[in-house]
Amino acid sequence: MKKAIWISYDLGIGGDYDGLYRWLANHEAVECGDGVAFFNYVPNDSGRLLEELKGEIEANVRINNKTRIYCIRKVENKVKGTFLFGARKGNPWEGYGDVDKGVEDGE
Repeated sequence: MKKAIWISYDLGIGGDYDGLYRWLANHEAVECGDGVAFFNYVPNDSGRLLEELKGEIEANVRINNKTRIYCIRKVENKVKGTFLFGARKGNPWEGYGDVDKGVEDGE
């Protein structure tokens, strides 16, 4: 069954963008902004979607310790996101909001 997939990618300086772009082109992906792509994916086993995606990307893209690829997909009518490679960083917008967190200093 065809699955709608969005990936957000940041391969860092010197990352294998050629390999990733070739892989995305072969999946007829469309650009959705800087570092974001959408495509339809047909896994061999829908229960192993993330494992299949990760394995296919690893086979086509040189992955290093700076590679970050985040997969967004629908699972049982819920939107879920998972890092296939890398991990979350601190928010660059931290401290810009007008939200008072109500934190009180002292005892």
